[in-house]
Amino acid sequence: MTGENQRVDAFRTPDPPPPQAGPAPTAPTGPARPPQAEPAPSEAGVRRLRAPVLTMAAAVAAFAYVGTVNPNEPGHYPVCPLLRLTGILCPGCGGLRSAYAFAHGDLVAAFGANALAVTGYFVFAGFVLLWLIRAVRGGPVPRPALRPLYWWGIGGAALVFAVVRNLSFGSALAP
Repeated sequence: MTGENQRVDAFRTPDPPPPQAGPAPTAPTGPARPPQAEPAPSEAGVRRLRAPVLTMAAAVAAFAYVGTVNPNEPGHYPVCPLLRLTGILCPGCGGLRSAYAFAHGDLVAAFGANALAVTGYFVFAGFVLLWLIRAVRGGPVPRPALRPLYWWGIGGAALVFAVVRNLSFGSALAP
């Protein structure tokens, strides 16, 4: 045998011994466990719906709160720290005013306050709707597993949005 074949044989597992005739092995005796009852189909359906429904309820509650407490009146919400310290609008500036207008059904004012936030509201709503439909049908949970390149693209788009809205020609994007 060559050295190469010896190395391969050294790692080969031995063949198992042939089966012997005799009594079949029995399971150990002990306290019997009650059979695990599978949940009823309706119970499993409710369990699948719990997370998307609670997520949707939290989003509706957040929009209801912002819809009742007007961010256009001073004193209700904190001021953006970047805007206060530097005078520069961040990508999120105007997001609460956008959510307030969105909650009241004024999409033009919502886009005027923060177009990026409104786009995010629609993306989030689409994701939760897809999640809810798949939960009702018993399908897999959608996972927003984006490649790093896409996350960099989203961050780059937010950065471009922030820069353009602070320039004179992009003042239409400022709240």
